[in-house]
Amino acid sequence: MNDERINALEIALNNEMKEHEFYLNQAERSTNPVGKAMFLQIAKEELEHHKRLKQLHTKWGKKELWPQSVPLEVAGSNLKTTLQKVIDESKSHEPGDAGDLEAVRTAIDFEAEGVKFYQKLSDSSKDKREKDFFTLLATIENEHLQSLIETEAFFLDPAQWYQQNERSGLDGA
Repeated sequence: MNDERINALEIALNNEMKEHEFYLNQAERSTNPVGKAMFLQIAKEELEHHKRLKQLHTKWGKKELWPQSVPLEVAGSNLKTTLQKVIDESKSHEPGDAGDLEAVRTAIDFEAEGVKFYQKLSDSSKDKREKDFFTLLATIENEHLQSLIETEAFFLDPAQWYQQNERSGLDGA
């Protein structure tokens, strides 16, 4: 495995851990149940990514080819389901505070960069399993991105979010 690929993997490992810590800190800080649940779920998923990437890094560091022992599958994102469940169960339909909005917007930037980074790794991969692995990570990061965009909309205007997402009409239908 060439040094460029190892270096890219080290960047990914560092980013996943920084993001995991960021999301944990935001979950602790947030008083909004939607924000708290969303941040906790993403933190959990970023830790899973770190674990899989660490396994791959260990194998590549030993100059092994694509390791059969590193599962291609990474747990898919459960964020959209988690977000919808918390919104449905939440007693509070308050918009997010300034800290929540700032954190979501920072996270949107993280996840957008993650999508680009993993897609670039996938595009430059020659091995189909490696390509599929990084495409999967890019897809999951994109799911995070889309859920964060939804969360931002919810925090800005919960009433508008409900009107758009609950598919209710103004005529009561």
